[in-house]
Amino acid sequence: MTKSVKLGIALCSIGCLIACVAMINVPTKPQPPNIVYILADDLGYGDVSVYNPAGKIATPNIDKLATQGMRFTDAHSPSSVCTPTRYALLTGRYPWRSRLPVGVLRGYSRTLIEADRPTVASLLQKNGYQTGVVGKWHLGLDWEVKKGNEALLATEGYGIKTEMNPDQIAFEQKPTQGPNTVGFDYSYILPASLDMPPYCYLENQKLTELPTGHTTGNKLESGYTGPFWREGKMAPSFDFYGVLPTFINKAIGFLQKQSNAKPFFLYLPLAAPHTPWVPSPNYKGKSKAGEYGDFVQQVDVAVGQVLRTLDSLGLSSNTLVVFASDNGPYWRPNFVKQFGHAAAGEFRGMKGDAFEGGHRIPFIVRWPGKVKAGTVSNATTTLANLMATCADIVGAKESVYKTEDSYSILPVLMGKAKQVPNQPAVVHSSSIGYFAIRKGDWKLIEGLGSGGFTEPREVKPKEGGPVGQLFNLAADIGETNDLYQQNPAKVAELRALLAEIKNKKVQ
Repeated sequence: MTKSVKLGIALCSIGCLIACVAMINVPTKPQPPNIVYILADDLGYGDVSVYNPAGKIATPNIDKLATQGMRFTDAHSPSSVCTPTRYALLTGRYPWRSRLPVGVLRGYSRTLIEADRPTVASLLQKNGYQTGVVGKWHLGLDWEVKKGNEALLATEGYGIKTEMNPDQIAFEQKPTQGPNTVGFDYSYILPASLDMPPYCYLENQKLTELPTGHTTGNKLESGYTGPFWREGKMAPSFDFYGVLPTFINKAIGFLQKQSNAKPFFLYLPLAAPHTPWVPSPNYKGKSKAGEYGDFVQQVDVAVGQVLRTLDSLGLSSNTLVVFASDNGPYWRPNFVKQFGHAAAGEFRGMKGDAFEGGHRIPFIVRWPGKVKAGTVSNATTTLANLMATCADIVGAKESVYKTEDSYSILPVLMGKAKQVPNQPAVVHSSSIGYFAIRKGDWKLIEGLGSGGFTEPREVKPKEGGPVGQLFNLAADIGETNDLYQQNPAKVAELRALLAEIKNKKVQ
């Protein structure tokens, strides 16, 4: 072998060695976290015992989650009712920007999320996540119509502002739009709330059983409490008491198919403790707040099942878990007196209201190794911030994910900020369309009355009197001292900021 050949071999070997060393030293990009988002339905701030130790309901599993992560004390739903909050959570846009500015959809409603609208699910899906939703959808489905009714689909607002006629729906056909068309690889859902027909499940947008049965409804005189549900179509084998266990079993099934090889996102919007209050027999009498409290305690156990499943599969260490509620509780003043339990905690009002009780919610985030365990944050935030936070986590820079109303809370979670950066204020909308804006300690409600379910819900302004309400929450967390007329400068400031947010357009 010649000297030149030997030299060539030596140089080649050295080159290979250098390349190998370089490869070893190149840092590998860490896999983004799995994300499990558990959304309770109508669960109050004061229903979670870590938030309300004096309450009559025990929630040890949710409490434990709080000790393992960060508990927020000033988190809010974008709306005080179901559908609008879900729209904001998944799109990063306040719900009044949608085709349904006020109110909720029903079970026969068509999809509210626009066909080309990016969602948290589609963002994560495009960034390598396996995505799934199990639970209450309540964002509409594009049900197919029977032959001869096709012209209805061209009617403006059909299925959104007016519900579809179930007699005109072809239930044997898959809806054309739903969770699987907005970014979810897998879906197992209830169309709307558990007290709204049709009572049935859809798996990957196909009915698991046709709604050929019928219910006359239950406890219709109860005032939307207790085991109340409306009359309507249902699948013959549908069991109201089995919905929560079914959702948890399906969620666990989804988790069992995951591994550490690919990140996943599970959105788990429970249908409880919204009416009907239907705790399983072994939970009855377990709380000191009646069947509602018993149902909440069953929800807590369900949360524990999900968390233990993550542990058993070895997934917890790289999973970001969020627990929240979609709005405040439906808990009337007579229930507070009867049971001595303040479901909304120290806050005024309940579900539907512009008052804090309508939208101040429990919000807990656990992310081992990233979010310091046992921390409490006073940062003001809303559920609409999920989109920007997920984009921040996965490093998505595309402009389509920069929505009008979503701001990343990642700096707060990582302990790098006390408040959500760049967020100008947070805005809430009540069940009848009252706007409320919050900046710092100050909150302005555009209207008189609760704007929701608490009486009086709407009060006509008197001539020369105030047309809205202004509160300083630092001094008056119960919203009892209206400062509207005493502080016109603050009213003008917040009105101007609200108008600016309403008119905001994404570039």
